[in-house]
Amino acid sequence: MQLFKAKAGYTSQIKTVSGNDKIRNFLFSLGCSEGEDITLISILAGNYIINIKDSRYAIDKKMAKAIEVI
Repeated sequence: MQLFKAKAGYTSQIKTVSGNDKIRNFLFSLGCSEGEDITLISILAGNYIINIKDSRYAIDKKMAKAIEVI
């Protein structure tokens, strides 16, 4: 399932990160890699607030579509 389809409060592990090189490199710089735990905190104004490695980030829908979770 892609992360953008999840509801707020959803916690899972990252299965794959897809998209173009720019998106993948940015997400990897946030610590978003295969096997990492990820929590979707909330969805506000089209931004997805996520928690990875005890840090919170806001990503857009395009990036949320690039993250596939188990």
